[in-house]
Amino acid sequence: MKIGTDIVEIKRIEKALTQFGDKFKQRFLNPQEIEFVQKTASIAGFWAAKEAIAKALGCGIGSELTFHDIIITKNSRGAPTFILSKEAQKIHQIKTSSLSISHDGGFAIAVAVISQ
Repeated sequence: MKIGTDIVEIKRIEKALTQFGDKFKQRFLNPQEIEFVQKTASIAGFWAAKEAIAKALGCGIGSELTFHDIIITKNSRGAPTFILSKEAQKIHQIKTSSLSISHDGGFAIAVAVISQ
């Protein structure tokens, strides 16, 4: 089992959205994720989640795993979950995973637990 965590200040994401608009969202979110998240706190949560997942996989965001290789969705109970792109699945074998995202006090935090 591997664990990854990340925390981001929501104001940092808000500033990037103000400065770059949709281009900022397109940099790290897939089209279905862009439709899914509307509030800045949720966007910050997705940023933290993708960073946490990359850390749990032991590679970080880079050439081996990009932001777009991680697709965040919700399960039937509304809890966050994720899948990897087919290209990333060739490199990273995941047996089970769990993802938690929360935001409060001006911060968004995410924790990812992955069993390979």
